[in-house]
Amino acid sequence: MDSTDSIALIVTHHALPGRRDAVRTVWEQHMAPAIDANPGHLAYYYCFDANQPDVITAFQQYRNAEDAAAFLQTDPYRAYEREVMPLLASAPQVQRLTTAWTKVSV
Repeated sequence: MDSTDSIALIVTHHALPGRRDAVRTVWEQHMAPAIDANPGHLAYYYCFDANQPDVITAFQQYRNAEDAAAFLQTDPYRAYEREVMPLLASAPQVQRLTTAWTKVSV
């Protein structure tokens, strides 16, 4: 699939020791429904690191850069950000990628 207009983000969160499940609870409350309803998200994977018990990595693919920027201005994202920051050891690390090709299986 040619996805040259889409962008992808890899976001890594380092939760405070023992707080990863609390981060997930906040994510499920605010982000899961917002992402599910957002047509700008082409893909989203919320993953626990198998080797580091306090690390969460999210892979996101958006239709385009405008959709990615617009999502950051939504009420659910802002509520998530407010509630999750006290549970994190540091600010999330964000890696922005330009999508060159994807495979989607349904």
